[in-house]
Amino acid sequence: MDTGEKSCSSCDKTECSAMQQKPNESAEDFAERQALHRRMCKVKHKILVLSGKGGVGKSTVAVNMAVSLAMAGKRVGLLDVDIHGPSVPKLLGLESSRPVLEGETTIVPMNFENKLKVMSIAFFLPNADDAVIWRGPMKMGLIRQFLRDVDWGELDYLVIDSPPGTGDEPLSVVQLIEDAFGAVIVTTPQEVALADVRKSITFCRRVGLRVLGVVENMSGFVCPECGTRHDIFRSGGGETMAAKMGVPFLGKVPLDGDVVAACDSGRPFCQAYEKSQTAKAFSEIVKPIVSLGAKEEAAA
Repeated sequence: MDTGEKSCSSCDKTECSAMQQKPNESAEDFAERQALHRRMCKVKHKILVLSGKGGVGKSTVAVNMAVSLAMAGKRVGLLDVDIHGPSVPKLLGLESSRPVLEGETTIVPMNFENKLKVMSIAFFLPNADDAVIWRGPMKMGLIRQFLRDVDWGELDYLVIDSPPGTGDEPLSVVQLIEDAFGAVIVTTPQEVALADVRKSITFCRRVGLRVLGVVENMSGFVCPECGTRHDIFRSGGGETMAAKMGVPFLGKVPLDGDVVAACDSGRPFCQAYEKSQTAKAFSEIVKPIVSLGAKEEAAA
């Protein structure tokens, strides 16, 4: 086996693992890994959006983070790797969209209003009610294909919406993307959600993935008629937990009935209600992420 250096012609980083074939790696696997690196080298920052449990609004946060980044002038892609419960197409009104191929292997992503490049398994399902019944290897194969074969082009950010928990999908992404920028972890304020979020932070630390910060979703509700604030799921639990775990806190997103209406109608809330306090919360959440990315780019 030839284990000498072979440039994949995607960058000039001598420390890039795609420069050299690994021991016991077949020529075919090496070529596939180089193809994936060539694609991902064009993406500056890859961000995983995680949650310890379902029902905390992770996909809603991921979509509105991606749109907020795009509204800030960034080139953004949004990858939905929630294989069993993909919801990104619904949240963007793209349920009827179908991808096309360029050549034999290149997949053209969906384009949301010339703001986002989007990919999800939901685009390939014949029926929205179809269940995907797959084990881990098949899921990793699909995620590899989405990273390697989708024509993401030059991006500032690729936001990756993962399913709840610390299972196959987020682990596959971390294994396939060796230079991920970090993870944003979504929680709600109550202890039952926070307990699982701590596990997500532990997961990130064990796999060497930086925690960019915690987002506390559904944090309080302000009555639109009387202005009284109600902490339906409590408030501040995510911020306190982040401090105890030693990770950044990115901000709180309040409960807002318009968020539900926007999601059901396929309109990103932060775009449809740009001037609302909730939309401003999303724009504030991405600011520290953009600032960190700019700082690290300047230092490189």
